[in-house]
Amino acid sequence: MPPTAQPLAGAVIAFDLDGTLVDSAPDLVGTLNHLLGEEGIAPLPFDQGRSLIGHGARRLIQRGFEVHGLAVEGADLEALFERFIDHYNLHSADLTRPFPGVPESLAALRAAGARLAVCTNKLTRLSTPILDALDLSRHFDAVIGADLAPAPKPDPRHLELAVQAAGGDIRRAVMVGDAGTDAGAARAAGAPLVLVSFGYTEVPAWELRPDRLIDHFDDLMPACLELLAPDGGRGDPAGPACGAQAGRL
Repeated sequence: MPPTAQPLAGAVIAFDLDGTLVDSAPDLVGTLNHLLGEEGIAPLPFDQGRSLIGHGARRLIQRGFEVHGLAVEGADLEALFERFIDHYNLHSADLTRPFPGVPESLAALRAAGARLAVCTNKLTRLSTPILDALDLSRHFDAVIGADLAPAPKPDPRHLELAVQAAGGDIRRAVMVGDAGTDAGAARAAGAPLVLVSFGYTEVPAWELRPDRLIDHFDDLMPACLELLAPDGGRGDPAGPACGAQAGRL
């Protein structure tokens, strides 16, 4: 694509990982159930386990045990966390897959001149193997997990660092995510926010009032072009540009 056809040149699109780029619930729930089984506790049905995802591995473990009326904290939680990570690191891409349209959308954004970053609260050492296994790493200029940031999302410094690491400026960046941590980081950093409607979030994505709410990655390029246009393109987040989910407001 010639330079004149690169409308996103100089822009950075930063992505959350779990629930945004990839459907990692099968492997996360699988590891949780493996841990529960080792403790002699019944596994959770997939849909129930999926509903517990979204606040990191420690909280997933706690919530999994809470379902059975058990509380874990302190040293016990840390020991369970280490066992969870050891198992998950070996199985993180067994069933995890990109959401429909992700590879094509990433390629299109890069062809339009954008730089891409992953800005995830997952540990970097757990994130990069998934991206490698799914052949997504080649699209990204930076992968910044919570361990590399001054503080995890919703702290804006996490997003700002991811954008800088990709060679961009937060003043010409978009955050793409699925949950309140992504919304909080984008708002605090002053960046436009795109949320997907199919991720892992206790609060429905439309209630977080993103600048754009998309139901498929086919809709991401138009959203980024609008939001990074000279006029900002950031109208009423409850308007039609937010997608079908906006009708629930």
